[in-house]
Amino acid sequence: MKRQQGFTLIELMIVVAIVGVLAGIAWPSYQEHVRSANRADAQGALMGLAQAMEQHFTQNGTYANSHTGKVPDIFPDEAPLDGGNKTYDLRIEEADGDSYILQAIPKNGQAGDGTVQLSSSGERGWDRDSDGFDASDMCWSKSCS
Repeated sequence: MKRQQGFTLIELMIVVAIVGVLAGIAWPSYQEHVRSANRADAQGALMGLAQAMEQHFTQNGTYANSHTGKVPDIFPDEAPLDGGNKTYDLRIEEADGDSYILQAIPKNGQAGDGTVQLSSSGERGWDRDSDGFDASDMCWSKSCS
């Protein structure tokens, strides 16, 4: 009698179950990594926009009239700056004579873990739960909460 070679249905089901368990563990970790990378891109873009604001202040002696609500034409209004999937909109939340507040607002579900903020005084904020900025949100990392 010749012996047949191949997989039994039980062996195949065991492999499918193992792959399913591994995917169930890996997928949430991957999604968190993507959100974290998108947030880091937004933070970098806010730092670049802050440099543009400082340049505006150097030339004009004020932050006022620097396109409040809208990013100046000399700077991109989406992050990441270097192309790819744009996951955050950049905006100037407030700009008066001697201060400003910049924000990066998530565009879609992939970015989705809250607004990132930077002020002229260097104060950084991350509104993780989109309930408005409060004292617990004044940090850019999870370790600050």
